[in-house]
Amino acid sequence: MAIPVYTIVCTFKKLIARGVYELRFSRPAGFTFKPGQFVLFDVPLVNGPHPPAPFPTGRGGDLFQTRALSIASTPEESDLLFVVKLLPGGRLSRWIEEVLKEGSKVSLKGPFGNFVLTPSPPDPLSQGERGSGLFFIATGAGIAPFRPMVLQALTLHQSLRSGAGQAPGPSPVATGEGGRRIDILFGVRSEEDLFWKDWLEDISRDHPNVFHHIALSQPSPSWTGHRGRVQAVAPQIVGSDFTQKTLYVCGNPDMTTDVKRLALGEWGMEKKDVHVEGYI
Repeated sequence: MAIPVYTIVCTFKKLIARGVYELRFSRPAGFTFKPGQFVLFDVPLVNGPHPPAPFPTGRGGDLFQTRALSIASTPEESDLLFVVKLLPGGRLSRWIEEVLKEGSKVSLKGPFGNFVLTPSPPDPLSQGERGSGLFFIATGAGIAPFRPMVLQALTLHQSLRSGAGQAPGPSPVATGEGGRRIDILFGVRSEEDLFWKDWLEDISRDHPNVFHHIALSQPSPSWTGHRGRVQAVAPQIVGSDFTQKTLYVCGNPDMTTDVKRLALGEWGMEKKDVHVEGYI
């Protein structure tokens, strides 16, 4: 079955931290996805010709290459949200900085990926079940898929409390009333690299079962939060028993590989409770 190709239009572009852009695009009709999935952008060579989207097939050579980006919006939202950490000299990074602007048309295909929330334990409203708590660990732009995944988990909980049996209407941020504990551990290098802090604070304030933790590996002396890499900070949050957590990890491949090793070894987690997505 052929993967559909869509044309989208950039509606928002903003530098939100050092080397990090937030991008929004129009959502094409018929495009559906699950929280946690990604798409492939057709990225042209910056110094090459830029034919209008949709780009022709059989392009050949290096004129176009695909780049994967995780979707940071929810399926209920009307636009597509992405965050991108620039890689100096990278094709995608140069295209975003030098070519992409509001109104630009872009081709993408997808969605792809199985990095999605696994089914809830028998009683998602209770605590103490093995794997019942959700623990999200991200570095940099790896936090992108966790925004819709966290909101999906909260929407599911609200539905179960109301007895509806399915996700409620379009609002993905309705105030919660407890439920499965959700921890979000977000790591960046320094204060200059930090973004979405307001969102993390807001969702923790609005939902008493959500807790956010920010870790800086090279903070300034004035930083009062967690210090160090997320691998070292995670046990400070969970303690010695990780078996009541379902773990989702996304970010730098070195980090994701190390966290997976720790989770299946030192932390004593089962393989079915550990879900990893690594990218550069």
